[in-house]
Amino acid sequence: MTKRNIVIIIAGLIVAAILLYQIPAINSRLSWRFEVAKTYAKNLINPVGDVPTAIPNPTKMITPTVAITSTPEIVATSISPTPTFAPLPAQAFLDSPEYEKQTANNCGPAALSMMLHMFGWSGTQKDISDVIKPVNGDRNVNPEEMAFWVRNYAGWLRIEYRVGGDLETLKRLIAAAYPVIVESTTSLNPEDTGWLDDDLWAAHYLLLTGYDDATQTFIAQDTYRGPDKKISYEQLLSEWKPFNYLYMVVYLPQQEEEMKRLLASNWDPDLNRQNALTFTQAATTEDPSDAFAWFNVGSNLVYFERYEEANAAYDKARELGLPQRMFRYQFGPFIANFQSNRTDDLLALTDYALQRTEMSEETWLWHGWALYRKGDLNGAIKDWRKALAVRPGYEDALYALNFVGSTP
Repeated sequence: MTKRNIVIIIAGLIVAAILLYQIPAINSRLSWRFEVAKTYAKNLINPVGDVPTAIPNPTKMITPTVAITSTPEIVATSISPTPTFAPLPAQAFLDSPEYEKQTANNCGPAALSMMLHMFGWSGTQKDISDVIKPVNGDRNVNPEEMAFWVRNYAGWLRIEYRVGGDLETLKRLIAAAYPVIVESTTSLNPEDTGWLDDDLWAAHYLLLTGYDDATQTFIAQDTYRGPDKKISYEQLLSEWKPFNYLYMVVYLPQQEEEMKRLLASNWDPDLNRQNALTFTQAATTEDPSDAFAWFNVGSNLVYFERYEEANAAYDKARELGLPQRMFRYQFGPFIANFQSNRTDDLLALTDYALQRTEMSEETWLWHGWALYRKGDLNGAIKDWRKALAVRPGYEDALYALNFVGSTP
C-alpha cells in the first residue's frame, strides 16, 4: 500500500470519527469520557494534590471555637417544634418504580425521574436533564435545580428539600408513603478514575423507597449500582453526612398539611437551618476532628449570611482534610470567601476545583468574580462565558456579565 493511500485512509477514518461523534447517542456516551481523559492527562503533567488549606489573613482571624458559640433567634409561631408522633412501624416498603439507570453524571435527574414516576409522571431522566443539565459533561446537579424543574415542568406537584435530616424523619416519610431522595456519596468504579491519586469519592443521589428495622436497612433505588439495593442505617448516615443530611420530597398540593405535620419544625426553612446548625455545632464538639461536621457548620452559617464565622468553620474542615471532588458539588466556601473579601483564597480554591473538573458552571462563576476583584475584567468575562458554555442560560453568569456591561 502506498503512502498516499495510507494517508487517505487515515484521513477518512478521522473524518468518519468526527461525523460519528456528532451523533447524539454516541456523543453522550463519549463526551464525558473525553473530558475525564483530558483531566487525567492534565493532572498527570501537573499533579494537583490535596485540597488547599486557607491562605492566612492576619487582619481577620476568627477561631472556630468563637465562631459557633451562638445560633440565630428564629421562631416559627405556626408550627410546634416538639410534635408528638405515633410510633413508626418496624418496616415499610413502597412499590419500587421502574428502574432507570443513569446516563453519565445524571444521578440527580434519574433519581428524580423515578420518584416522579411514583406520582404518575411518564417522562424520563432526559426530559429533566435537557432543562437543568443540557450539557452532558456538566458534573453536578444542585437540589435547587431539581426543585426548579418540578416547580416549572411538573407544576401539579410540590417539592421541598431540607437539611439536617435523620433516620426517624426518613422512616416517617416513607411510612406515610412518600419516597425520599437523599444526597450522599459513593465510591466510583476504578475505571472512572480521573487522575493518578484519585480518591474515587463522588456525590450521589439515592431514592429511598423502604426501610426495615429488623435488618437496620433502607431500600434504595441506586441509579449507578442498581434497583432495590439494601443500605444499612449506619452506612447511610456516614455517606449522607458530607451533604449536610439533605433530603427531598415530592407531594400533591392537597397533601401539604400532612407534609407540614410530618416535617414539623423543619417545614419552616429558617428553623430547619437553625436546627441543622445546632446539630452540626454539637457534632464538632463531640468530635473536633470531623471535617464534614465543620463543613456543615460552615454551610449552615452561610445560609444565615454569617460569612466570617462560616469561613472559620470551612477553614477548619480544609485543615482536617476533604475529598478531592468536594468543591465539584458544594460552593459555600466560594460564597463565604467572596463575601468576606478573601479574594486570594477564593482564587486558590476555585483554581483547585477547576483542575479537578472544568465542567462546573458554579466554579467558573466564582473564579470569574475572583478575577474581577483582582482587576482582571477580561479574565472574568471569559470565565463567565465558560460558565454559560457548561450551563446555557445560567442566570448567575448572565447577571455577572450584565453587571460589567458585557454580552454573553
